[in-house]
Amino acid sequence: MSEDYESILGIHEEEDDSGQEWLTTFADLALLLLVFFVLLYSMSTIDTEKFSKTFSSVTQALQGKLEQVSTSRITQEEAGVLIDQAIMRRQIVESQRKVFAEVKTLQTKKGVEGVVSANFEDGVITLRVPGDVMFASGQVALSPRGVEVVAALKDFFIKHRDQNIKIIGYTDNINPSKNSRFVDNWEISALRAVNVLRQLLDMGIESTRLTATGLAYLNPIYPNTSAEYRAKNRRVEFVLEKRVTGN
Repeated sequence: MSEDYESILGIHEEEDDSGQEWLTTFADLALLLLVFFVLLYSMSTIDTEKFSKTFSSVTQALQGKLEQVSTSRITQEEAGVLIDQAIMRRQIVESQRKVFAEVKTLQTKKGVEGVVSANFEDGVITLRVPGDVMFASGQVALSPRGVEVVAALKDFFIKHRDQNIKIIGYTDNINPSKNSRFVDNWEISALRAVNVLRQLLDMGIESTRLTATGLAYLNPIYPNTSAEYRAKNRRVEFVLEKRVTGN
């Protein structure tokens, strides 16, 4: 009889132990949901005070359960880091959105009317200038018109000193002629980007903010199927990203 009781007790003990296993999965799921909703917040417009109160309530509600689980794959500290990163990302995007709003004023400035186009995506601002405006055909030195455009952009760059500037040169898919002094489109696009960078340096833009890259015929914005489309693909882009400095 005692053995029966022991076996029964043993079964109950096993069931009690296994009954706690759900906490690990629950804690992981709760943390993932919390991070997910914060990421949604980072991409939307929500009342800050209301979000803070909601976040505090959720954290307090989960606190007791999270402390019971030491084997959780996502710790509270790791979740906090993800949340901080999401909030910082949101702040950067909102800051860049304000800078992008000023691009419209830039586009009406004397010297660049109808020349500079712009795009804003995920906190990155891209200013695009046709290559035929910046350079004579088959050349890598800035034309007088190109210098004029760079000068107009320079004022905008000086005003927004928190922006890193990636200068990217592009060509179409037509290779240089055999008589050209350039090996290929990679060389042309790279030299064009570098010469734009040097012009900005001469105009007072800090070297630590500038990079230059030539991508030749990659990333065309139109198919290279006509002279008109190839002309649009020959371009110089100024990609602006907010500088994030640590304390």
